[in-house]
Parts: sequence; C-alpha cells; structure tokens
Amino acid sequence: MPRWGRVSILVLIHAVFFALAYMAAFVLRFDFAIPESQQEVMWKGLLPMLGIKLAVFAALRMFQGWWKYVSLYDVVALTRALAAASGVWLAVNVLFLTSSVPRSIYILDFGLALFLLGSARGGIRLMRENLVANKAEGPRKPVLIAGAGDTGEALIREITRNRNINYRPVGFLDDDPYKQGLRVHGVRVLGPVDALPRMAEKHDVDEVIIAMPSAGSDAVRNVVDLARRADVTARIVPAFETVVEGRVSVQQIREVAITDLLGREPVELDTNSIGRFLERRRVMVTGAGGSIGSEICRQVLRYNLKSLVMVDCAETPLFLIDRELGEFHDNLHPTIADVADEARMREVFEEFKPEVILHAAAYKHVPLMEAHPSEAVKNNVKGTKIVADLADEYGADSFVLISTDKAVNPTSVMGATKRASELYVRHLGRHSDSTNFCAVRFGNVLGSNGSVIPIFREQIKNGGPVTVTHREMTRYFMTIPEATQLVLQAASFRTGELFILDMGKPVKIMDLARDMIRLSGLTEDDVNIEITGIRPGEKLFEELALDHDKLERTEHEKIFAGDGDAERVSDPLSVLADLLEAAEGGEDDRVRRHLKRLIPTYDVEENGLTKSGKVIALESVS
Repeated sequence: MPRWGRVSILVLIHAVFFALAYMAAFVLRFDFAIPESQQEVMWKGLLPMLGIKLAVFAALRMFQGWWKYVSLYDVVALTRALAAASGVWLAVNVLFLTSSVPRSIYILDFGLALFLLGSARGGIRLMRENLVANKAEGPRKPVLIAGAGDTGEALIREITRNRNINYRPVGFLDDDPYKQGLRVHGVRVLGPVDALPRMAEKHDVDEVIIAMPSAGSDAVRNVVDLARRADVTARIVPAFETVVEGRVSVQQIREVAITDLLGREPVELDTNSIGRFLERRRVMVTGAGGSIGSEICRQVLRYNLKSLVMVDCAETPLFLIDRELGEFHDNLHPTIADVADEARMREVFEEFKPEVILHAAAYKHVPLMEAHPSEAVKNNVKGTKIVADLADEYGADSFVLISTDKAVNPTSVMGATKRASELYVRHLGRHSDSTNFCAVRFGNVLGSNGSVIPIFREQIKNGGPVTVTHREMTRYFMTIPEATQLVLQAASFRTGELFILDMGKPVKIMDLARDMIRLSGLTEDDVNIEITGIRPGEKLFEELALDHDKLERTEHEKIFAGDGDAERVSDPLSVLADLLEAAEGGEDDRVRRHLKRLIPTYDVEENGLTKSGKVIALESVS
C-alpha cells in the first residue's frame, strides 16, 4: 500500500475512534439520556473536536507508528498526544467557541479515547502474534528459558513476533523467589533452575536457552550440567553480543562455548576516546592475517578510518581477511611484506605514510621458537625495531606493540624476544619527539591459531586423548574481541610506556580440558586426559607484571600502566646490536647468551620447570 493510502486509513480510523469516545462521553455523563440541549452541543462540537485532535496528532506524527509492533513506548506517546489534543480542544472551546460542554466530558473523552485507541493498537499486535504462531512453518520446538530477566523477556518478544523462529517457550526457570509463578508475556516462571530436569521431562523439552548475560560462569556451568543430566541441549544468548548490539536476537543464540564458562565480564569501552584516536587516521596493522591482527582490523574499521594498511608476509591469511572486510569497506590496502625486511617496510611507509601503527606481527609458539632462537629474534626483535624506527622516522602519531605475559621473567626464547621488543619500544618512547610509543601486554587469547582451545577441540573430536603438559599448568585467558578492544582502549591513552590488561582469574588447563569434554556431551570415561610433561620454555604459571614494576590504574578499570623499568643494563643498545648480529649469523647459543645479558630475569637454565618471580594480583592494586 502506498504511504498516502496507509496514512489516510489511519486518519479515518482515528477519526472514528475520536467520534465514538466523544459521543460515549456524553452518553455516560448523562446516564444514557442526553438532554436535547446537550445533544445540540454535542453535534455542534463534533467537527471542531475532530479537526483539532486530528491536527494535533498529525503535528505529533502519531500517524507514522506501526501498530503491529506497538509497545509501552507507543502507549506513553499516545497518552501524551491525547492529553495535548484534549488541552487544545478545551482552550479553543473556552476562548473561541464559548461552548457549554460540561467539564467532565473532557475527562471522560480523554479516558475513553485512550482506552479505544490503546485497545485497538494492542489488539492488532496480539492478533498478529497469534496469527504468526498459528502459521509457523512446521511444528515449533518446545524450549525452556533459564533467566526471567530483561534478556529473557526480550527473547520471548523476538520469538513471538517472528514466524520463522522454530521455538515455542513453555516456561522460564529462575532462582529469584519473587518471580516464581509470575508470567512474562504469557509464559510462566515454572521454578528455580535446579528444576530443569523435572520440567524438561514434564514438558517434553529437549533444549534450554540460557538468557542470563550477567550471570557468572558458575551459574552457566550449573545450567549446562543440569541440561546434560536431563539429556537436554543447552544454548546461550552470549553476553558480549547482548552488550555490543544493545538488543537481543534469536540469531545470536548459539551453543554454550568454553568462553561462557570462564567468567569473563563484558568489556565496556570509552568509544569516544577511541574514536578521537582513530577517526580519519591512516592506520597500519602488522600481522594482519593472524588471530589478533585480523580482529584488530575488524575492530578499527568501526571508527571511520581514512585508510587501513594490512601487512602480513603470509598471503593466504591476508587474502582471507581482505576478502572478508573488503565486501564492506573500500579503504583497505592488503600489503605483502616481511616486517624484518627493512627495504620493503620502508617502501610501505613511503607509500601509505601511516599515522597509527598497531604492531601484532610476531612468532608466538613457544616450543618452535625454543628450537629456532635466531629466527625468533629476527622476526620478533628485529621486525619490531624496523617498524618502530620507521614510525619514528616518518613522524607517525602512535606506535603500539602487542606484547605478552610471557615477557615477564621469561623462561622461553619467545618470551625473552618480546621483552627485548618492549625494552626497545620503551627506549624509543623516551627519545622520540613526534611518536607516542607504548606496549600492551596480555595473556593467552581463546581460540587463536595454535592455542589450546582448537587443539583440545580436535583431540576430543578424534576421541582423545586430550593432552595436558602438567596437572598444575595455569594460564590467564581472554577472548580475542575483548583483548583487541582493550588494546585499542590502551592505545588511545596519550601517556604510558607499558599497559597491562587485567586478565581476571587464572585458569587451570586441566579444568579447561574437563570443561571442554563436558561441553562436548562426553565424560572423562569417554575421552581420556593424558599428562605429557612440560615442554621446553614453558612455565607452570604465567605472570603479567614484575614485582618491582610500578602499576597504576588508568581511566579504564581493566587496564593498568607500568613503567616497565625492570632491567638495569648499562648499554642496552649495544647488547641489542650484538643480539641481532648473532641472530643474523644463526648463532643460537650466542643468541641465548645475549638475551640473558639484555634481560637478567631471563631464566634460560630452568626451561620453565619452576615458576620464576611472583604473580601480582591486579585486582589488589590500588
């Protein structure tokens, strides 16, 4: 229907309801026996009343609402519009028409009009939702919803009004005693979460949706365990998407993942400061094809960049991220280049002149780098030095090094090279006149290439065993989107040499393996866990800061600033030059000795068999 036709029908419907309410007000006022004198007043005032109310509604754009999506907001807007229309009608009658309409008529008319129009709008929505439910394609799957809060309510609304959704909510489960027995959009709260097995059997349910985005990992784990015992599939509305999107969609519902059991709270960002940092800037991301680099590319493109230069030496990952993002953005420049190739990187800087450099390119696999220390130094240390030097030379505004917790009291070559990179970036930061240099340090990211999660997943898929190097092996974990968002937040700060992300509570790898086995619907009887022994360069415990690093809170509660001034080497640049010379010559033993000279805390002898230093609990820092 054309717009003018739809508006004309709405005007006519409103006119009919206005007239009915107006005349009904007279009927009620005079107890169904309107005196002739008042009948004359009623008929004489009908047309002016209609003209005034329709004009006020048109001015307030009340004919543009969509009745099938009516909500409480629309009822409030309707009430305001009717109050305004009644006020104007009263003023016109008193000041210009000198009509003798009884004052009670205005009140009765207002109430009746609100009732009639509100009922009509709500009735159309109810009729549509019932029609959608009855015309759903195929039988709807009965489901329970764990959580009768705002997310559960929004989920019910989404399911009710979309006939393509194959769910039929049979009830809520919620531990709040106040909610027991209440109804939300006609769906009853059947009992506490612990009643899941009983309610699933009673209502023939084979799926439960967890709609508790603010619940802790223990609450989610409890629902998952109950669902497994009841032979019910558990799905979840994830907290991250709920917060970022600001709405709930059935399209977001997915199976419970290991990230939901780690207790990571959604990240709240100061998007204004990040926007000021990135908007209309030329940004370069090195290692753009990797797990962290590719996610950084996705995140920065939200901030209206002038251009994004994506640098990587691996063509296939770079091709894939360019194909993914290029469909929506036309300011991308995928660039094949090795960060350790100074001549090539100079060409890239000369062509694109980046203003913000996010340096994520690095070798990160500990055992491989332990076997190839010279290559680790050439890529991680030399590559960082080349890109940082060029950033300074070309007057870039900011250079951000993506570092790791393995740089603290390093027991591996990989960790030592990242610490060496931090030291050089700190040196440039103290001597550069134009570029703000900083490093951002965090722990393991869930789901990154080669990380423990995809390895465990593949091992479980193959029937086991799941291999854990030590029963007490503990790591900090963070999701890739969370890590990259906090990196951007830290990078937007204008002061600071080293930023350390709050990784939350450390997680035992053994517990992680057990959780993943349970999420797969299996037990340790089905998939065995095998202890293989610590690999070269590994620690039992990772650390985020040195004992004598001075940590300070920043504007963001999950980001801390440290001076990073741990090593006291008389001539670090000379040692760094010797290190790079040894790496170029492939002299691995010499590389290790120079790393030890540069980083006195580098524990080259113990190979991670014992824990070095002491972990600082970030939440205790004031």
